[in-house]
Amino acid sequence: MCARVTEPVGTGFTQGKVNATSEADVAADFLGFFKNFVKTFSMQGYTVYVTGESYAGYYVPYIADAMFNANDTEYYNISSIMIYDPSLSYDVVQEQLPAAAFANHWADALSLNKTYMAQLNNMSDTCGYTSFLEEALTFPPKGPLPTPPNVDLDDDSCDTFDSLVNAISEVNPCFDIYQIFTTCPVLWDVLGFPGSFDYLPEGASIYFNRTDVQKAIHAPIQPWDECSADPVFVNNTDTSTPSTLSVLPGVIEKADRVIIGHGLIDMVLIFNGTLVAVQNMTFNGGQGFSVPPAEWDDFYVPYHVSYSNQLGDLAGAGHMGQYHTERGLTVVTVQLSGHMIPQYAPSAAYRHLEFLLGRIPDLGTVGPFTTMKNTSY
Repeated sequence: MCARVTEPVGTGFTQGKVNATSEADVAADFLGFFKNFVKTFSMQGYTVYVTGESYAGYYVPYIADAMFNANDTEYYNISSIMIYDPSLSYDVVQEQLPAAAFANHWADALSLNKTYMAQLNNMSDTCGYTSFLEEALTFPPKGPLPTPPNVDLDDDSCDTFDSLVNAISEVNPCFDIYQIFTTCPVLWDVLGFPGSFDYLPEGASIYFNRTDVQKAIHAPIQPWDECSADPVFVNNTDTSTPSTLSVLPGVIEKADRVIIGHGLIDMVLIFNGTLVAVQNMTFNGGQGFSVPPAEWDDFYVPYHVSYSNQLGDLAGAGHMGQYHTERGLTVVTVQLSGHMIPQYAPSAAYRHLEFLLGRIPDLGTVGPFTTMKNTSY
């Protein structure tokens, strides 16, 4: 059974007053809900897998940690977790710090002029980002990293990230920070998201904002956003320490497997920043990974039959990224995916799920999906 849970209070159709100040509060609320859910549907002892995306880089590790600490397999029989394009460290680590390197890597696709690129690289050098990134992406790590420069983002002259977004948007007014290859015209999503800005064509409506839909699914009649515009923490502040610097190492040590997936054409949270967070994390007796991404194994997605005569295959196959596993942690990249991997690369996400559930030994396994007939591993 798979359940998609909207939490914490303040998101989606949730009801109640926002009272969380930290991830500990969110986890406590979630465990209370989950225990009632298990009781209601007689699911005691079921194996639990916790997954999420983006800010779930906070939510999921803290919830998993609380489940492990509860030591109650009747209600919280947690096995593994998976987080996509997750927020794992300070914002500066996953946005400003790798912004210039990201722009250099995708220079042809972003089509930025030489004058601006020189300005961006100079900003990165002057603010200490370039040297910090070079030190952080050492394999194996030399030791714990110092506090990153501009950690509180209080120096606007070092905001390489917003500078880059603004520069790209001048060249490509339809630029989508969630998937950087997007160009005009702006495509509309029935959920109103993702996108760098709100877009609702004349005569259209957001699906879950429709009163008839809300009545049909027995939801409260209220405004709905896929990504809440209102605070979900008191004073709009989560007081928790990023998960790689707090609970995630312990979760890795207790879980059967922990998967971090990242789409390489996501700019909301940049992969090199995620890698910096991993390299500064100590778990299962060692720090970070010993092997650089250039030496990782190919991530394989099975070729599969398409059931759409009009559109052809709707999901890719073959070698779609790279992956590496060390000491209970797997990091996998998806080359042509933006922030929402299940949306942009559904076949890749399905293969990740098979690995999460333990149905395949690793993400390099060459063979059909386990749900296809006559499959054995």
